[in-house]
Amino acid sequence: MQVNPYVVFNGNCAEALAFYEKAFNGKIGMISRYKDAPAAEGYVTPPEVGELILHAQLDIGGAVIMFCDTSPHLPYNVGNNIMLSVAFDSEDATKAAFAGLKDGGTVVMEMQETFWSKCFGMVTDKYGVTWQTTVVGRAHVTHK
Repeated sequence: MQVNPYVVFNGNCAEALAFYEKAFNGKIGMISRYKDAPAAEGYVTPPEVGELILHAQLDIGGAVIMFCDTSPHLPYNVGNNIMLSVAFDSEDATKAAFAGLKDGGTVVMEMQETFWSKCFGMVTDKYGVTWQTTVVGRAHVTHK
């Protein structure tokens, strides 16, 4: 299992990512933009958010911090713009953690297959912490 901090920005993720890369002498591992995501059932990414960051990873001395711009349909609030991403080795472990975290919490994104993960879900637990649960195995699309 792997746990990573996930920092959410309000349209300035690319700028922040470059700042942190320089400040920490880090290395950007990958960047995906909203325009890179395949259209989902009934949803097409609005053109005005196409260049925003859907997912990015920054390696800082062996630790990986993940970044993104907020999704067009989710509100951005300073103070709760940090999530934790937990990657498991199996779908069963991913689903079990998601089920446990949603007890008393609020599901942000139901557990489902995505273009980046065979099994992914997002939930805010009863203490206000937002978690992304995913299974390791499907490579992210990389664009710079």
